[in-house]
Amino acid sequence: MSTFSTYLSIANNLSRYQAMTAADPTVAQATKYFQANIGKVTTPAQLVNNPRLFNYAMTAFGLGDMTYAKSLMQKVLQQGTSSSKALANTLHNPKILAFAQAFDFAANGTSTTKTTAATSDVVSKYVMQTLETNQGAQNPGVQLALYFQQNASKITDGYSILADSKLLTVVQTTLGISSYTSMQNIDIQAKQLDRLLTYSNFQKSSYVRNFVERFSAQYDLNNASSSTSSSATSNIVSPLLAGTDSTTSFSADLLMSIQNLRLGGS
Repeated sequence: MSTFSTYLSIANNLSRYQAMTAADPTVAQATKYFQANIGKVTTPAQLVNNPRLFNYAMTAFGLGDMTYAKSLMQKVLQQGTSSSKALANTLHNPKILAFAQAFDFAANGTSTTKTTAATSDVVSKYVMQTLETNQGAQNPGVQLALYFQQNASKITDGYSILADSKLLTVVQTTLGISSYTSMQNIDIQAKQLDRLLTYSNFQKSSYVRNFVERFSAQYDLNNASSSTSSSATSNIVSPLLAGTDSTTSFSADLLMSIQNLRLGGS
């Protein structure tokens, strides 16, 4: 399965994949605990000091690798987001800012964990993050494609791309920009992106979809590990590059069935 064909299968049947992920026993158990207990939390300290709730919430916002930073995150939540001097704003990390906005104790007090942003929205984000991570274990390109599709609308300028390593990887791959440019001054990098992109386009779902498909095709070409895989990839992506629509002839059910096969049978 190429990055392109796998991405198409998931993108065209996203709700089905999300339902399958949510039904996974491990995910379902974690979600059940979160839903049953998050409403009991009334302070940042209570959230941070409950490992199961904190890890779930952090994972939902793509911050799973920062669960060790309890003191920092507690301060982030205590300060809220309204002040330009608040940690959530000065850290220049979009994911931390989104986390602070969802759990804005400074603004909403004890009712914070009863809002939609802190409950059902977090569950949806957790399921999507898990789906992306699971796909990444099989093909990092698919994870990047799904992530970009979900987050491209947050792109407002070059700096918003540079602040997110996954968004940056997708943009660099799609536009043929060397990853070594990341060693340049950040302002120089931002100006280069300004010349190549019209950021308002990322608010258009059709543009984002086309951009992700271009990324998927280029990712496969860049990562073909053998002449066989390269040939297979070319057979799939060539129609895309030529502007045809032949890839849509793949059955979504067939693609999903192939993807779910386990090596060794059964």
